[in-house]
Amino acid sequence: MYTIGLDFGTLSARAVLVDVRDGRELASAVFDYPHGVMDSALPSGKALPPDWALQHPQDYLDALDRCVPALLRESGVAADQVIGIGVDFTASSPLPAKSDGTPLCFLPEFADEPHAYVKLWKHHASQPQADLINAVASQRGESWLRRYGGKYSAEWFFSKLLQILQEAPEVYEAMDTFVEAADWLTWQLTGVLARNTCTAGYKMLVQDGQYPSRDFFAALQPDFADVIATKVQGAFVPLGAMLGRLTAPMAQRLGLVAGTPVAAAIIDAHVTAAAVQATQPNVMTMIMGTSTCHMISSEQLVEIEGIAGVVYGGIVDGLYGYEAGQAGVGDLFAWFVDHAVPPEYHEAARRRAMSLHAYLEAEAARQKVGEHGLLALDWWNGNRSTLMDADLSGLLLGATLGTRAPDIYRALIEATAFGTRMIIEAFEAGGIAVQALVAAGGLPEKNALLRQIYADVTGRAFALSGSKHDSALGSAIYAAVAAGAYPNLTAAAERMGKRKAEVVSPIAEHQRIYDQLYQEYKTLYDTFGRGANAVMKRLKRLRNQVRGLS
Repeated sequence: MYTIGLDFGTLSARAVLVDVRDGRELASAVFDYPHGVMDSALPSGKALPPDWALQHPQDYLDALDRCVPALLRESGVAADQVIGIGVDFTASSPLPAKSDGTPLCFLPEFADEPHAYVKLWKHHASQPQADLINAVASQRGESWLRRYGGKYSAEWFFSKLLQILQEAPEVYEAMDTFVEAADWLTWQLTGVLARNTCTAGYKMLVQDGQYPSRDFFAALQPDFADVIATKVQGAFVPLGAMLGRLTAPMAQRLGLVAGTPVAAAIIDAHVTAAAVQATQPNVMTMIMGTSTCHMISSEQLVEIEGIAGVVYGGIVDGLYGYEAGQAGVGDLFAWFVDHAVPPEYHEAARRRAMSLHAYLEAEAARQKVGEHGLLALDWWNGNRSTLMDADLSGLLLGATLGTRAPDIYRALIEATAFGTRMIIEAFEAGGIAVQALVAAGGLPEKNALLRQIYADVTGRAFALSGSKHDSALGSAIYAAVAAGAYPNLTAAAERMGKRKAEVVSPIAEHQRIYDQLYQEYKTLYDTFGRGANAVMKRLKRLRNQVRGLS
């Protein structure tokens, strides 16, 4: 028997067909989104303001059409041998839809309206709404705010929905529901609109099975008072449960059997813990891609500075699942490679038949620790943890006329490693011991220098994922639980999850130097991130004023 795991990431979707008995991946497929991330213009060419990041839901349907039949062709597995389907998604990536599931952006009258599209997780234009949510929650003494480290993010569900109400009330009025892309996709597969408890807990303010009160939403704006009753319909479905069954039209479209169980969706980072066998307490999974998420489960409920959230059963049933993260990691390296590397390096990479990333990595790896004399803050896409502030921006210190591209590339990798160490130390200061680390995602798979720097900076050895498609594998594991092949997630992860035999260990000499650099990083972190110097925010306000955006 087999399950299918579908992983919808930032730039592409990945799918795997997995043997339920041992986690063996018989086939995989990848589909790059034709529209990609729309952060400068809509498909029509209409320009988008700064800090926007949208996606087109048609890309998700096209991914299904391409990936699922490809799995069956490649593996030779018969459709009736597929016993379950699991889905994971970036979050919070919600979209406005009609009652039949039609996204507003599919309607001609809204095709040129930015607010009608999916607001991707890294859409930061709703920071003013997040600021309002935090101010009102703090004034009212809302207890749930502590579950999110004291701050609700611009990246999350209600910040984005409130932005629509305030900036495009006609879109708000036209939508029948505002739904996470994860739940929208399972809706398309099953005909059932439900809210998975993972996304609901971490992104939609659902704690202990309840949204905040109507009075709270009314305090944000009177027209927002009835938002739950009018725009956020759907029952909660826990992780590992069957949300519904594949409809006959969708089964015919994908080449599967009608009635196949479909698991409740889950966030792409959270699902990875199962794929790397990290379902026990106090094991942190670092899912490293365009951004990084830091996931850890615990038997304790404690308050941690600047975490993205804690949800009971949010990762593993019976444990509190904690999430923290960095908003730009792979995206940061990609920005540098795309916009700041001189032609001579492009030519050198071509001569050696290497990607530019690989060439810069090789050149940076030749340096001694601290040799480049640089220090960076990794906030090119804002700070998710521990400051939870999308209005922060990047910084590079120590540059001279002798600074070269490999120096900066290495300094940016080091900055992201320092950011991870800040998060680990925040957990431990709050009372959650981080007893083991596992790295997953594309970055540690591809970049040996990054792996070693993270070990040296954190001073900790860590294991590596055994799958190139770890999130998709995790979804296949949850699908196996939903289909009844295993009694619980831990049992399924034990059999179907995988790690490499390799362990990355810190080098003591490197660690001593990085300890010194980390102290300097913390000085910059506090100076620019905790209000002592608000120059980053002033620069952003000035930019918006000049562009006529505020």
